[in-house]
Amino acid sequence: MAEHLATTGAPAPAEHAEATAFGLDAPGWIALAMLAVFAILLWKKVPAAIGRALDAKIATIRQQLDEATQLRAEAESLKAEYEAKAAQADAEAATMVERARTEAAGIVAQAETDAAALVERRTRMAEDKIAAAERAAVDQVRARAATAAAAAAERLLKDKLDANADKAMVDATIAGLGRP
Repeated sequence: MAEHLATTGAPAPAEHAEATAFGLDAPGWIALAMLAVFAILLWKKVPAAIGRALDAKIATIRQQLDEATQLRAEAESLKAEYEAKAAQADAEAATMVERARTEAAGIVAQAETDAAALVERRTRMAEDKIAAAERAAVDQVRARAATAAAAAAERLLKDKLDANADKAMVDATIAGLGRP
């Protein structure tokens, strides 16, 4: 006590005796209460109920696992089916692209043939027009030349021939007709 007074400056509390009831102190009563709780739990068959609840929960979990396994198998079969469909669609798309390329090549070849034929036809038409224009020009030149020649012959005849010369020419022609 003197030590407590010297260190804290207050008198030391008096020591009390532990409280007991029916000869048991606090830890004894706690142990007795725990034994009573365990005895009641065993008497009410709580461990069996807990076991049944756990068994039911295990059964539910197993059922869910079975359903999950079944769903996974279905998903994998659907995945395989869709992969097969996708592969088939890819093959069909490749076939369609190849067919389109072939048709496009045919169309291009036909267009080139048609264009060449059109160019040849237009060339022939242009050549025909040019030939017709040349013929018309030649005919026009010939007509002008004939007109010019006739005019020149007329001028010459007017200049060189007079009535006496005409008479001599007509007489010579008639004399030439009478001879066989």
